Amino acid sequence: MKNPRLERFGRMQRQYHRHHSWRLSQGGLYIPHAYTETDPDSLSWWDDVGFILNGRRIIVWWRHPRLVYADAIKEQSYQQAGDDPGDDWLFEGCTTNYIKVGHSRKKIVSYTSRQPSEDQQNYYDKLHDISERLRAEGIEFDVAHSWKRERLNWATGISLVAPMEVRNQTELALVAKLARRLILGQTTLEAEFPCYRYSKAQWLQEQKSRGVTK
Repeated sequence: MKNPRLERFGRMQRQYHRHHSWRLSQGGLYIPHAYTETDPDSLSWWDDVGFILNGRRIIVWWRHPRLVYADAIKEQSYQQAGDDPGDDWLFEGCTTNYIKVGHSRKKIVSYTSRQPSEDQQNYYDKLHDISERLRAEGIEFDVAHSWKRERLNWATGISLVAPMEVRNQTELALVAKLARRLILGQTTLEAEFPCYRYSKAQWLQEQKSRGVTK
């Protein structure tokens, strides 16, 4: 039995694709980022890639498990730092900068934020110290591969967490190929990466290779 809601999303996606151009590479991929300054042996964190499947757009939001791990460190750092003083120094009490327009008029061109309060700066310093310590020591946290499909009115979004390195268009194409096969039911992440877990041990090894030590 057909799902009216999903059928409606499908029609909207095809209609959007017909009336909005999408800049695709010769390989039929939407590649929003350049890799001219990416080292061939660098560690990857995240990337996006798109392709067409059955007349509809697929957009893949890929993350390496190390980014999920890094985000967990960030979250734990905030938890250990305690309550933020809440000094809205970026906008509260800022100075408005003008330029003259004509003889009697002036135009706003920018704003200059004031310095954070002493309590706020102390909080930032504490948060930074905690974050640096946790990044150097690692935390007890494991990241598994995963993927999730999300239907949008212009495309199908795929949130993908998989241990791949993306430093050029060729490697990005592999992410798109994996996403396509997952959607079509031709493979699973467990089949591609059996018993995979990104853990503290891998994080510390990568930190060491990057020259980050305790």
